[in-house]
Amino acid sequence: MAVFKAVYNILWGDLVRIPLPGGSTLGLSLLVMILIPAGVYFTIRTRFLPFRLFPEMIKVTLESHQKDEKESISGLQALIVSTACRVGMGNLVGVVAAISAGGAGAVFWMWVIALLGSSTAFIESTLAQLYKEKDPLYGGYRGGPAYYLHHLFMGKKGEKSGQGGRRRSVMACLFALSGLVCWCGISQVTSNSISGAFENAFAIPPIWSTTILVALAAVVVLRKKATVKVLDLVVPVMAACYFFLTLFIIVKNAALLPSVFQRIFAEAFGLRQAVSGGIGAVIMNGAKRGLFSNEAGSGSAPCAAAAADISHPAKEGLLQSLGVFIDTIVICSCSAMVMLLTPESLTKGLEGMDLLQTAMHYHLGTFGVVLIAVILWLFSFSTFLGILFYARSNVAYLFGDHWLPQILYKVLALVMLFVGGLAAYQFVWDLGDVGIGLMTIFNMIALIPLAPEALQSLRDYEGQLEKQEHERRM
Repeated sequence: MAVFKAVYNILWGDLVRIPLPGGSTLGLSLLVMILIPAGVYFTIRTRFLPFRLFPEMIKVTLESHQKDEKESISGLQALIVSTACRVGMGNLVGVVAAISAGGAGAVFWMWVIALLGSSTAFIESTLAQLYKEKDPLYGGYRGGPAYYLHHLFMGKKGEKSGQGGRRRSVMACLFALSGLVCWCGISQVTSNSISGAFENAFAIPPIWSTTILVALAAVVVLRKKATVKVLDLVVPVMAACYFFLTLFIIVKNAALLPSVFQRIFAEAFGLRQAVSGGIGAVIMNGAKRGLFSNEAGSGSAPCAAAAADISHPAKEGLLQSLGVFIDTIVICSCSAMVMLLTPESLTKGLEGMDLLQTAMHYHLGTFGVVLIAVILWLFSFSTFLGILFYARSNVAYLFGDHWLPQILYKVLALVMLFVGGLAAYQFVWDLGDVGIGLMTIFNMIALIPLAPEALQSLRDYEGQLEKQEHERRM
């Protein structure tokens, strides 16, 4: 535990403190010092891709349902898988945690991380496409940071990673292990949030809600082809329902929106926190939960992006870049608005799911508490399915093309899902934070040197677009 806590402090603790007027200080963690400059760098190198190519992202999303191989997944399905994790726990539990610890200003820093992270998401997902390989177990393709890290340190492009008598890359193994640890932690967080919400809403004992969740999850994840099919059905429905529910609350309270935005921006820059020295907590909690929610730079989403059967690598990069926007700018903002449109007198001193359910009860009464419990169940269930899809390629990199390691990791994740539903541990949140932090470190080691390949793919794609436009005008 002492070693674990030391690693957590290195990743998320204040490594650098910048003095601010009034005697307060701004603490910067290692990950914030890596992700924000990297996001700025990639945004500049892609010539402000999230803003410049946003219409193209929408266009690619609408046309990316085609695939060439029967057992592969389409670009849109890969987006749905990654969205299952992004538009999941981070949008409810993550946003609640950020506001609980950092106040309304944390929302602004989640937005900043998302806008900068969109370009990072493009780079990592395009690289995942460039270095994907055939998947002999599940069919279609597989890949992700472990695979492009392998090629960076061990091999040449086009050679199979980790198997075939070749040595594995230490960096790639460290990334894969960090991911598997992180996803076990997230498994526990998801079930604990569900059991708590169902106990509050329906007075159902945690043992029953957790048992049902684990049983349903086992039916899906222990079948070879079920995960993507279930996510195709669940994710669009749950995201749409939650979006329109929160949009109704926002429109209903539209007169209060100016004061909410004023509060967000005031607290974001520490106008209220500077006196107490709390601006560091505002920025850190917004950044930490922003990363936990949209995953940009962490290397999670590329595990799904690599599986896409799509006509050009840059297309999948654009899809995943849009995924970051959908997650944070749209869905996370909706969650934040629901909480911030609730009188502070009702939410003062509350945190976690108690804060969210109190806010929903204020806006929609008992119906709101029940509905948020059901939506949380869907979000958590889809998150669990998504992270086990991510785990496939990493288990294969570490242990080879064998079914036994795949099944054993799924069983381990199901056990963690069960244990997490019965008891809450701060350690579990920290485990997820350490895992995603280490993944980010190892992933960023590859992104900087390999970024020119993703940028070349972007130039090639834009060249094709210009050629098509020229031919259309002729």
